[in-house]
Amino acid sequence: MKKVHFIAIGGSAMHNLAIALHRKGYEVTGSDDEIFEPSKTRLKNEGILPEQIGWHPEILDESYESVILGMHARIDNPELIRAQELGLKVYSYPEYLYEQSKDKTRIVIGGSHGKTTITSMILHVMKHAGIETDFMVGAQLEGFDVMVRLSESAKYMVIEGDEYLTSPIDRVPKFHKYHPHIAVISGIGWDHVNVFPTFDSYLEQFRIYVDTIEKGGCLIFDKNDAEADKIAAKANVTTYGYDIHQYQSDGENTCLIYGDKKIGVQIFGEHNMKNINAAYNVCKQLGISDDVFYEAISSFKGASRRLELMFENKEKNNMVFRDFAHAPSKVLATVKALREQYSERFLLVVFELHTYSSLSEVFIDHYKNCLDNCDKAVVFYDPHAVAIKKLDMMSDDRIVEGFGRKDIQVVHSKEELMNVLNEVKKENIAAGFMSSGDFNGLTKEDLMTMFN
Repeated sequence: MKKVHFIAIGGSAMHNLAIALHRKGYEVTGSDDEIFEPSKTRLKNEGILPEQIGWHPEILDESYESVILGMHARIDNPELIRAQELGLKVYSYPEYLYEQSKDKTRIVIGGSHGKTTITSMILHVMKHAGIETDFMVGAQLEGFDVMVRLSESAKYMVIEGDEYLTSPIDRVPKFHKYHPHIAVISGIGWDHVNVFPTFDSYLEQFRIYVDTIEKGGCLIFDKNDAEADKIAAKANVTTYGYDIHQYQSDGENTCLIYGDKKIGVQIFGEHNMKNINAAYNVCKQLGISDDVFYEAISSFKGASRRLELMFENKEKNNMVFRDFAHAPSKVLATVKALREQYSERFLLVVFELHTYSSLSEVFIDHYKNCLDNCDKAVVFYDPHAVAIKKLDMMSDDRIVEGFGRKDIQVVHSKEELMNVLNEVKKENIAAGFMSSGDFNGLTKEDLMTMFN
């Protein structure tokens, strides 16, 4: 039995990979200095939750085949030092995914936005078509109990290709490690300014990503994205540009136009119609027929926290959505989608500045006009999050200036936010809560109390 140890096992991707290897029959151990939910419960249910919190280098010996190092760990981690002293093979999780999929056809979904949704769509269609595949995706999907699957039998591996760093000892983007046969660029919008301080340094990562595509492979890209188009033009592989899928929306329902057919779908927004076309082009490369694709996509409900309907009060005509949107392009697309779909409702948008980029004063101006297309805009700015990122506080006026909308309300705590929400009339509302965090502990129950 192969033995694998995870340093920083509690991470979203790390704990899912640990579970996948455990289910594959590997002996899995791990450690971390903090493990939050849902990772904690999921590891416990699999019987691989560390008995003690903290780092325990004495666990490691020559019997381990490999060690997988999470981004959360520091370069001076005592377990990492011990593994290096023993001469054990140390992988980042992207490197290990590649090792597990060397003999498979690899499909990698890259881009600054839409990655999770496109990956989820492809997996949903493949499952519907009866095509077995391994995968790694960044959100929980309906019909899938894990976010990582590894097997000996699957011929394909579908991977959400993140451009953030691989590990503390290998500071290159994750999607450089996968060497896809089919690659996607869903669009490019500057992000991760703590790692890529200029837009060109960020762009360069996508140029390298395209260079890693296997000989004879192909690139599928958003042809309306100027930067993706430029990169595709210089690619040494076959390229396929995609556009917005033709669709109709009546303000409450969305249909795809396919020939002379109208196919109802459960997701909405122009950006999702692009995502559908990206998934369509990938599935076409896999030999999936149009009829099978459209039949499958009609039942796709979206990925967790991607324009996810949290609850609806039909009596008061209220709908509350949550979304992972944090980069400017994502925020703009989400607001536009909500506005288009619910044009007759009062649109309330609450956006949390939570990532390093969004909390940085050098980046805040990139959010200009992102919240213009809603009736009321609230920005959540938590001083604690700023302190954790070791950044300087911005004034409320500076945030208002950055968004370019004078009537934006800036709040700094869950209590302040609840007070602002209490002032909003609770009828005929479409509300979107956008964050990669949780608004300092704001729960679904809090919102249900507010909008029911």
